[in-house]
Amino acid sequence: MIKRKFGNTGFEISPVAYGGIVSMRDSQDASDKYVSWAIDRGINYFDVAPSYEDAQEKLGNSLIPYRKSIHLACKTTCRMKADAEKEFEQSLRALHTDYFDVYQMHALCEDEDVEQAFGVGGIMEMMVKAKEQGLVRKLGITCHNEAVALKAMALYDFDTVLFPLNWHMNIGHDMGTRLCQTAKEKGMGLLGMKQLIERAWIDSNERDHSPFPKSWCKPINLDNKELRLAAMKYTLNLGADSLVPPGDFVNFSFVVENIEECLKNPLTEKDLIFLKQSYEKVKDYPFF
Repeated sequence: MIKRKFGNTGFEISPVAYGGIVSMRDSQDASDKYVSWAIDRGINYFDVAPSYEDAQEKLGNSLIPYRKSIHLACKTTCRMKADAEKEFEQSLRALHTDYFDVYQMHALCEDEDVEQAFGVGGIMEMMVKAKEQGLVRKLGITCHNEAVALKAMALYDFDTVLFPLNWHMNIGHDMGTRLCQTAKEKGMGLLGMKQLIERAWIDSNERDHSPFPKSWCKPINLDNKELRLAAMKYTLNLGADSLVPPGDFVNFSFVVENIEECLKNPLTEKDLIFLKQSYEKVKDYPFF
């Protein structure tokens, strides 16, 4: 698989990233097989978080043979330095590593998150120190709120940003356009999540009885390949360096197996018309 420039990080990464939720809740043997499959196909960027239940432990064990040949990203939902330091050490142990290639403030949602993180005793003190000590190579953020993401990006020159770059939300609400522009201007590595998402789950029953119970939102049906491919192309067209598929092996493997086609045959006017028509069918549903 080809590798792509990841902003100004100096990293060359696969155009698809392995999200730790793929390993979450599955057996260690299953996680080992997923990771081996990904490695064999050239995936070299892996992302996980302590909040993903048992994913750190499962993925950490699976990555032991490959650590030196991949980029490993971890996250934290802690906003204060003291809490983050403890969690950081736990993540290093669980993932059998002594450094992270990317360490991210995770799930920034409100202005208060940014204020705490950048305030006295906030996590930014810990993150900057960890980078200075060589425990972290690059610093990033993950968000679902564009205004909050832009606020954080204005306060520090982060190396990466992970954000929902999704056809439904961008066509209908222009979500992500300003963030993509700002990220590219700053030379940030840009990761696009939720590219295959169609809408929010109607309720927990729909989610639990679907093929994708680990996905936070409802993915496009598997039999609708045309929409899936158009959705992937749309996220790439927005500027994503790499796609992070919804968290299960079925969606991950679909994106891996079709990414080269999407890169060789980018978004067309026909694709865009089809996506806009598809948006009309889901626009009355919430997205998150």
